[in-house]
Amino acid sequence: MFRHKGKARRPVHNLKLAALLSFVAGIVNVAGFFSVKVLTTNVTGHFAYFADEVIKQHIENAGVFLLYILAYLSGAFVSNTLVEATQKVNPRYTDAVPVFTEIVLLTGVALLPTATIQQMAQLVAGILLFTMGLQNAMVTRISNAVVRTTHLTGLFTDLGIELSQLLFYRKPEHRKKLKASVRLRFAIISFFFLGCVAGGVGFTWLHTRILFLAIAILFTGIIYSDIRYRILLLKKNLSENKAGPPLRR
Repeated sequence: MFRHKGKARRPVHNLKLAALLSFVAGIVNVAGFFSVKVLTTNVTGHFAYFADEVIKQHIENAGVFLLYILAYLSGAFVSNTLVEATQKVNPRYTDAVPVFTEIVLLTGVALLPTATIQQMAQLVAGILLFTMGLQNAMVTRISNAVVRTTHLTGLFTDLGIELSQLLFYRKPEHRKKLKASVRLRFAIISFFFLGCVAGGVGFTWLHTRILFLAIAILFTGIIYSDIRYRILLLKKNLSENKAGPPLRR
């Protein structure tokens, strides 16, 4: 799911990754909105608010929305920087480093008292936007830009186009590819929605501690991916050992 790259990556890997991280994004989105009244999984709306505040000459308020935008951008920048740096040191942990960075940041927010969150609302919103920028850049890189997990506007656009193409494309190979892409879009949208519902219901009881559910899912995903990778590597080694050394001529 996390480790498969390039030609080794199949649609099922993207489907698992999309389901996992879209659910996490849904939880973070609702937790951020309920706790600090800020949408924390994309920056489209923040651009509109930024422009509105600039026109009204509310420079301080405009600066807050600009910081939200830059927080998301910084998350994406740091995510790829971590990947590139880790690739040079130990490629095995390339994707684990951004995931654990996200886990640490979400844990920090989840542990904050409610009063502190209210007092530091803008900082908390910035941290959550940073984590979502981090996550979206990571999943974009892993899936070769096939999967996006933190905002739905582009997904609904792509889904509408592909559903329309199903009416016209008749070649089996084209339809197979389209159906796989449609399933992926539906998975992202569905799990984002489920994450929002779970986050909303959980927030009424746990407040921002509902983020621990997102943290647990991230932990589960990275551990599952690592175990799966080790099993496949072991099977490959056993198969090569059984085949024996190449014959000499």
